[in-house]
Amino acid sequence: MNPSLRLPLPDRTAAGRELADGLAHLRGRDDLLVLALPRGGVPVADEVARALQAPLDLMLVRKLGVPGNREVAMGAIASGGVMVENPRVMDYLRGLPGMARRMQQVIDEERAELARRERAYRGDRPWPDLRGRCVILVDDGLATGATMRAAIEAVRAQQPACIVVAVPVAPPDTVAELRGLVDEVVVPHQPEPFMAIGQWYRDFSQVPDEAVREILDRQWQPAG
Repeated sequence: MNPSLRLPLPDRTAAGRELADGLAHLRGRDDLLVLALPRGGVPVADEVARALQAPLDLMLVRKLGVPGNREVAMGAIASGGVMVENPRVMDYLRGLPGMARRMQQVIDEERAELARRERAYRGDRPWPDLRGRCVILVDDGLATGATMRAAIEAVRAQQPACIVVAVPVAPPDTVAELRGLVDEVVVPHQPEPFMAIGQWYRDFSQVPDEAVREILDRQWQPAG
């Protein structure tokens, strides 16, 4: 790791460069694929992919918020048609009168938004073949890890050779939970108490769609 970087991190670019140091042991593998969770994970993953000389692509994930209180997650959906449920929340909601219809409305809305973002970011570019690949899932940080768990399930369904989760900052308990789900977890900073991802960055401004497309256009340009 880069010992010169301390919390708070300067920005996502600096965080990505430090994160790449922790993944240097994977450089040289010809089966590597870096998947970024948009939007905040894209500039982080851009630095990782460049350092490891690996291709970059996207893993889109949308939280399924509880009807009437969208901040509470009842599950998540991800690229590839995967849906991960929070069983306790889902079972409770299904027992409430009229809630099944409202839950399905949320799911339909989020599926439509995920499809819109897929078109906006990827255009006609086909979904990459993950079979037999070593996939590195990258975001700018984790709190509960719900969206990352959905991404893990989406990747696992494609039968990769290995799954690595790599983020600059996350709470220790979330890191511990994810270690049991994937082959490797790389998180340079695990502060406690955690609160929110943004508090660990000096610049945590929103990443616009245009910036995401600019990075992807550069990464996806034909070699030579």
